[in-house]
Amino acid sequence: MSNIIYPPESIYNLIPREEEKAIKAPRYMSKFREQVKLEKRVNKSPNKTMGPAKVDVPLATNFLQKHSKELKLPEKKPFKYEGDELHGKPPIPARTEKPLMGLYTNKNFIKSNAVENIMALPKIVQPVYADTKKGDKQPLENSGLIPKFIKKKDYGQTPEYLLQRREEVRKAQEEYDNYVKERLREGAMKQISAEERHHIIQALKKNWDDLHHQYQSLSVVTDTAPKKYRKERLELEMKQLERDIDMVERHKTIYIANN
Repeated sequence: MSNIIYPPESIYNLIPREEEKAIKAPRYMSKFREQVKLEKRVNKSPNKTMGPAKVDVPLATNFLQKHSKELKLPEKKPFKYEGDELHGKPPIPARTEKPLMGLYTNKNFIKSNAVENIMALPKIVQPVYADTKKGDKQPLENSGLIPKFIKKKDYGQTPEYLLQRREEVRKAQEEYDNYVKERLREGAMKQISAEERHHIIQALKKNWDDLHHQYQSLSVVTDTAPKKYRKERLELEMKQLERDIDMVERHKTIYIANN
């Protein structure tokens, strides 16, 4: 018999009603369920965390011995230099060995030594010099006492790189002179005469004197921003005039471009 609910809240609910049970939707089952189970079973590593199921019991005689894990050097072998068999000295004869006896020669050692010394080339003596009172000797070749450089073929001549550099400077100056002449011919430039150059220098110096007089009349204490700004401005203008005067005095020939 189904459960009957009697709700007391409302008079309209006095009539008993049967409870309606909610019908659940079917449970979701993935179509790859069996495949995932199979892959998990195949890829599962046995004894992954707990070790092997059965471990061989070590023998009682196979215990860790002292110095058993230290590195061992190879066995010693007698040392021999390479080529001792061919160029080395002969071994020392044993005590029981006897030398060969009764060997004689007809060679005249006095005569052969005399012939060798007569036919021998003289020994080349290395020239040296003594530089201390005790007679310490040094090679004379690299001492600077032998006049080697003055006997060279190119001694006293101008090096080749200096001649090349001089030729390059001459060509550059010639090209510049040709350019200036061409510009003067076209009327784009004119050369300042010596009198005009002198007047320019005097005018620049007069301007510098005026600025210097203004600079000397400034207050000693620059406690305000206008005073500081005026002092810095005068200093910059005086430095610029000094550079202009120096440039005009250093160059005797000055060209002006006509705009």
